[in-house]
Amino acid sequence: MNSKNLLWRDLLVLFGLTGWALALPGYGSEFAMSMGLTCLMYVALSTSWGFFCGASRYLSLATSAFFGLGAYTTAMNLDTLPWASAIALGSCIAAAVAVVMGLAVLHLRGTYFAVLTFGMAELIRHAISYYEKSVHGTVGRVLTTVPEMSTIYHTVLLLAVISVALSIGLRRTWFGLALLGIGGDEQRAQTLGVNTRWIKVAGFALTAAVAGGVGAAMAVRWTYIDPHTAFNPFIGFQTVLIALIGGAMTIWGPLIAAIVFSILAETLRLQAPQIYMMTLGFLLILSVLYLPGGLASLRWETFKGWRSDSRQWWKDLRYDLSGDKARDKKRAKERRIVGA
Repeated sequence: MNSKNLLWRDLLVLFGLTGWALALPGYGSEFAMSMGLTCLMYVALSTSWGFFCGASRYLSLATSAFFGLGAYTTAMNLDTLPWASAIALGSCIAAAVAVVMGLAVLHLRGTYFAVLTFGMAELIRHAISYYEKSVHGTVGRVLTTVPEMSTIYHTVLLLAVISVALSIGLRRTWFGLALLGIGGDEQRAQTLGVNTRWIKVAGFALTAAVAGGVGAAMAVRWTYIDPHTAFNPFIGFQTVLIALIGGAMTIWGPLIAAIVFSILAETLRLQAPQIYMMTLGFLLILSVLYLPGGLASLRWETFKGWRSDSRQWWKDLRYDLSGDKARDKKRAKERRIVGA
């Protein structure tokens, strides 16, 4: 299948999923709407995270910071700004902070980059807390102007569609190929004329813009916003886990994983949170050890390979437990002694 056919296939799948999501408020209950909203939130966050971090292989832990900046933008300005303007402002502020953060830390890689982005996220959270206490004399804010649930749902749906559409489109452009080149070999990409510094900053800012917009839209789900709620590290960690388990370098892996784990989170986290976290951890370990490409890389050949490996493992185990392995080693040692 050529690239043009693949593009049309991806767009048709996106169109179909969007139609299903648009129809959900018409036949779904309030619980289904709430679950759908959570799914769409993580679809947008994990897809945008995967577009930059999956391609460039930069492990960013700053998603919660961008999400929280968007949420606080809405909490502080929704009384004076229209809904769409508040969302756009939250997205722009998160992107601007990402540009500054990216210029400071994107020259690092691996553990250093991950730790620094997490540290900066915590720094932003504590800075907001200090500002609220010092200037306003309180830690949080009460949201008095809240739009209808349908407005929130359709806004987050639009952000999710934009995130997936950007992932589909930009992966096929020079910009997406440059990010892949950076992930493969950054020095080689530089020698081929790619301005890796600004490509990385632009990709990081794009991810932050989506996260900031989602945070701005989701802020009104809570009647009370404080730094602990808005900058919750669990949102950032779960985004990373969903993207990695689904397949950060694929288009549909993060989306499918976001839907699955959002449903698991809504159904298990309150009743059996330990089972949910165990499931998340087990799948992460499984992905790291046996599926580095995520669940999206599963093929029939993968199961055949697992079956062959399992048979070989069982054969080796029986050979070891039966004592044949020890006897063969002893015979080989005796032959070496006689030959000497």
